[in-house]
Amino acid sequence: MPAYVALGSNLAQPVRQVERAFAALAAIPGTRLVLRSSAYRSRPMGPAEQPDFVNAAAALLTQLDPATLLRELKTLETRLGREAPVVRWGPRLIDLDLLVYGQTRCSEAALTLPHPGIAERDFVLVPLAEISPSLDVPGVGRVDALLQRLAPPALERIDA
Repeated sequence: MPAYVALGSNLAQPVRQVERAFAALAAIPGTRLVLRSSAYRSRPMGPAEQPDFVNAAAALLTQLDPATLLRELKTLETRLGREAPVVRWGPRLIDLDLLVYGQTRCSEAALTLPHPGIAERDFVLVPLAEISPSLDVPGVGRVDALLQRLAPPALERIDA
């Protein structure tokens, strides 16, 4: 099943943290990393008194069901050094969000698909549009069309 993941970091060499996360995603059992976006620098969505974020997106093919894949992502975050945030939308070493899982739509306490807020977040849509502009976000719309509805993105692509 195709699945899409957002990656983000703004602590301890964030580009390096995102690279580590891509490598960890590629090692999830029953899952293959098939596409990865460039890294992009963005202003924090939460409290302004924190470093800029580095964001990216990954496309996976997985045999795991959505709940199991989400558990794997949370396990990877912990293994990569993420600690519980002190403040909502505050600084973090790594953040892995399951954005889309095929055409699955669900709203449960532990898992909402597609990821809430995806249509309003340029730091999610820009990397996602790089790897899959025609992706249909179930019940929301195509990535390229969603991106066109936003103000011009204030992201800076980071050259490798």
